[in-house]
Parts: sequence; C-alpha cells; structure tokens
Amino acid sequence: MRVWIADDFDLNRIAESGQCFRWKLINRDAYRIIFRQNVLTIRKISETYYDVDCTPEAWSRIWQNYFDLSESYGSIRAMICRETDPFLYRAAQHEKGIRILCQDPWEMMVTSILTQNRNIPMIQRSIELLCAVAGNRLPGTETMYAFPEPEALLSCNEETLRECKLGYRWKYIRALAQEVVEKGISLNALSALSDEQLHHELMKVYGAGPKVVNCMMLFAFHRLNAFPVDVWIQRVLQQWYPEGYPFESYTPYNGVMQQYLFAYIKHISETHGEEQITGSEPAEGEK
Repeated sequence: MRVWIADDFDLNRIAESGQCFRWKLINRDAYRIIFRQNVLTIRKISETYYDVDCTPEAWSRIWQNYFDLSESYGSIRAMICRETDPFLYRAAQHEKGIRILCQDPWEMMVTSILTQNRNIPMIQRSIELLCAVAGNRLPGTETMYAFPEPEALLSCNEETLRECKLGYRWKYIRALAQEVVEKGISLNALSALSDEQLHHELMKVYGAGPKVVNCMMLFAFHRLNAFPVDVWIQRVLQQWYPEGYPFESYTPYNGVMQQYLFAYIKHISETHGEEQITGSEPAEGEK
C-alpha cells in the first residue's frame, strides 16, 4: 500500500536519533520495524510517498499513531528563530524529519535503563537477546520476537539476564519488572499523570537518574517537553548556551528540540571530529 506523508518525515533520521532500537535497515530506503505484536516494512519511494506492507486499517489504527503523524513537526521547527538561536535553527534544518515515536511504554522504560553508558549497537544487541530469550515469537515469522512482558522478564534468573549482555543493569530491569508485576505499578496510571507528577514517580525507579527518567518521559510516555541531558547535550549546553538554554521559548516541545540538538552534535563529531565540538560551529558550506 502507498501512503502520503507531507510533514517532516525521514526514516534514516528517525532510525539514527537514538530512540528506536527495533528498526532494521533493509536497504538505504527501507526499514523493518517491530512494534508490540506488529511488524511493518516501510520504504521511501519519493519525497512524500512511502510503500508499506500493511492494510489500510492497520496503518490507520496502529502506524499513524506510532509515527506521531497527527503532530506537525514543521510547525514545531517554525518556533525556532534563526537570528536568536542560530545553532538550534541549523540543527533542526539539518535533522529535519526526526519525529518522536509513540512507542510501547514498558519497552521504552526498559530500553531507557539500557541506554546508561552504552552505544546504540550494544543496546540493540541486548534488546534482541532479551526478546529471543523471553519474548513471544511473532505470528508468521521464524526469527522475530515481541518485546518480553514484565512477567516474562521477572521469571528470568540472573544468569539468563546477564547472558543478554545487560551488565549491571540486569538488577535495575528485574527490579522494574518486580514493581510492575508484584507491586501493581500501572503504566496506564502513570500515563494519566501530569508531567511533574510523572517525573516524581519515575525518579523512584531503581537505577533511574535524571537522564534516564527524562528519556522515559520523552520516549515511553511521549511527553514532548522532557529534555534528557547526556554527554552530547552537555557539550551543546556548555558550548553554545553558556548563558542558559531558552526552555521557555520552546515549551511544550523541548524534547523535540533536544532530538535535533542530539543528532546534530553527533553529526558534527562524526563529520568534523571531536575538536570541532569545542571549536566553532561548522560553516554553512562545510556541512
């Protein structure tokens, strides 16, 4: 089926933004995506048209929400003033097409814990191992598995979890599963909380500091104003916002801005080297 997406939408930008770990690149224009019990292959065929291997009903019921297509990211980018915030303006223009996916809260809470002090390939490997060990095989597939439910992860012993290359994080993940299964923590109840209340409750999660909690808020609960600060964002704030970042100007979309900044600073590092991060911003023609 062919679908039309006119708003900002770039599969590669989304895949590389550090928020999704169950996307598999098939070729430079196509990805296979696993979301809960669903598998989608999506392929870009023009600037605004994509080929998807699902029914119109599934696209409307599942995938339009997953890709957050009801939100205008073009309008969000339009909030940025080139004159007053040139670095964010350039970041947003360069990373145009990133969207904050509406992913499964449980999966993204676990994933957020796994992001501590790890790179994306390592996170992806651990997630796939977890899914193979404790997830249900997806219908119609031989080697694809759904993300494990809390009960399934809680039933895994230490040895099994360590074999999934979780490192010290296995304790945090098992404790989180225990909170959900044995103490009755409701993800639906958490979803109903205000941003302030949700942040307060998530800070109680064993092993979750401010960065992980903000990742949970942004990626698990789709709170678009959450602003995770990792080493990349710290560099941005120190270098380009020494007098403070203008959070008020971008509320309630600071999380979207964070993704532009995160992706762009990584691009600068990979393209121009570490010295560029502590130097001046690349000139327009150097990008």
